[in-house]
Amino acid sequence: MTLPAVTTGDEIAGREVTLTRADLVRYAGASGDLNPIHWSERTATAVGLPGVIAHGMLTMALAAQFVADWAGDPAAVRSFSTRFTRPVVVPDDDEGATVTLGATVKAVDDDGSVTLGVTAVGPDGKAVLGKALAVVRGR
Repeated sequence: MTLPAVTTGDEIAGREVTLTRADLVRYAGASGDLNPIHWSERTATAVGLPGVIAHGMLTMALAAQFVADWAGDPAAVRSFSTRFTRPVVVPDDDEGATVTLGATVKAVDDDGSVTLGVTAVGPDGKAVLGKALAVVRGR
């Protein structure tokens, strides 16, 4: 498998992903994470959150899928690491919350592997993932 030709500093074309409350309920069922902060406004606000929030692992999965799509093969993603920096608040409406994903090439190794600095920005324009790095296998 050959990755797209890139050099250090290149920006990877981004994409927007919209999350709705229905997406959160589906993810809760699939993951087994039924914490009510991910579906109940009353519970989320009672614990001090601004509203229902997306699962952190769902947000990370969206970013990892972005990297896998760029690579052309999910098996090419050797590693993905991040910190969760702020929640994605998902309103109870038909529009949901948009997360903007992108990446910058941090390094290209001799074996063709590429290290990407991945970004995920919430609807408020602030990063929801911090220090997100993906290493993608080359050749």
